[in-house]
Amino acid sequence: MNRDELQYAKMTQTPVGPLITSLAIPTIISMLVTSIYNIGDTYFVSKLGTSASGAVGIVFSLMAIIQSVGFTIGMGSGARISRLLGAQRTDDANAVAASGFCAAVVLGSLLTVFGLLFLNPLMRVLGATSTILPYARDYARYILFAAPVMAASFLLNNILRAEGKARLAMVGLTSGGILNLLLDPLFIFTFDMGIAGAAIATALSQCVSFSILLSWFVAGKTITRPTIARISRRPDAYLKILKNGFPSFCRQGLASIATIALNVSAAVYGDAAVAAMSIVGKIFMFVFAINLGIGQGYMPVVGYNYGAGQYGRVKAAFLFTLKVACVLMTASAIAGFLSAPSLIRFFIETDADVIRIGTRALRAICLVMPLIPLGVVCNMTFQSIGKSLTATFLSTARQGFFFLPLILILPRCIGLLGVQITQPLADVCTFLLCVPFARRFFRELDAAAPEQHPSR
Repeated sequence: MNRDELQYAKMTQTPVGPLITSLAIPTIISMLVTSIYNIGDTYFVSKLGTSASGAVGIVFSLMAIIQSVGFTIGMGSGARISRLLGAQRTDDANAVAASGFCAAVVLGSLLTVFGLLFLNPLMRVLGATSTILPYARDYARYILFAAPVMAASFLLNNILRAEGKARLAMVGLTSGGILNLLLDPLFIFTFDMGIAGAAIATALSQCVSFSILLSWFVAGKTITRPTIARISRRPDAYLKILKNGFPSFCRQGLASIATIALNVSAAVYGDAAVAAMSIVGKIFMFVFAINLGIGQGYMPVVGYNYGAGQYGRVKAAFLFTLKVACVLMTASAIAGFLSAPSLIRFFIETDADVIRIGTRALRAICLVMPLIPLGVVCNMTFQSIGKSLTATFLSTARQGFFFLPLILILPRCIGLLGVQITQPLADVCTFLLCVPFARRFFRELDAAAPEQHPSR
């Protein structure tokens, strides 16, 4: 068998537990390192003061917008590519990869142009107060310059994962993350560039990650081989990518809107509240990255096997992923609840208000962490098998149907506590919504493949 046939056999015949684990471990590392971009910036920038720390939270909303574009194209392309490779249609997968790359660069460039043209009003819309605005503007400018590279990196990263080559994706992302941690203190303090130095460090690190990810395709280490000649000129090719990626757009786009709403609600209580919720958000995303990493290691397994008609393996993969994610999130929740004050103090030692506000918010999130994996696994499953409408509905629910109404209502009723507990309540509602969807999915799999052994 050639290399592509060996990869197909691996994805459709290896027992699902070891297979998902082998893909999830490098993916978890990749997701954790991606979180380090923001945690590193938050840690070093917090040394410049509470307002500077709040600015990182403001620009995090902007980065979420860029990520929403990258994930929409990347996961939309990746979901199609894994199913096409499962059906052994490599030429079609190449066309999807090339077209997705083109779309990511174009849309990322548009974000750069419009973001720079409307920088000041954009920062205010994202929740910047008058004291946070100068820091947010300096930080956001360089992030916007890197938007096309960031969007393209998400695309390449998702293609590698869709092929089952998570280790190659890990190398590209971890290299950039380590570089970011090294450059942050150098640019911020040694070169005395302040918050702009943190942004430049992040932008340069993203460029390095992109270069490494692109090198795997140029060197022929991938199954898909996107080239300029394979870029589609047919609008329906891009519509299919967007359709498959629309759940990611809803998830990431609503996450950005939710962060904006959170910043605006927290700003009523001062810069300390904005900084505290920003820090809690970074800590939560670091833990949540474990869940996302497992899910993204699971997605190509589902895509390959669904495309190959191996429905028993799809069900087994779902259950394995859910169990592992629940165990890891529960352990993280216990550790986070017990050490919440120390975790907040790690970022800002001297501001008692930030520590007090952040501790309560972090502990509230830890209480519901064990419920979160079901929503993530359900969403990624339906996206991987091409059920875009269901995946879009579920991805919209957490931050759209639940979080946004709650963040508008609760602070008006119970003040700052409403800001602190909105996300945990939204996660409880999302869990309850996903239960019937998971049950129906299992019934459909059992009906489609009653003769298949579920452990294979």
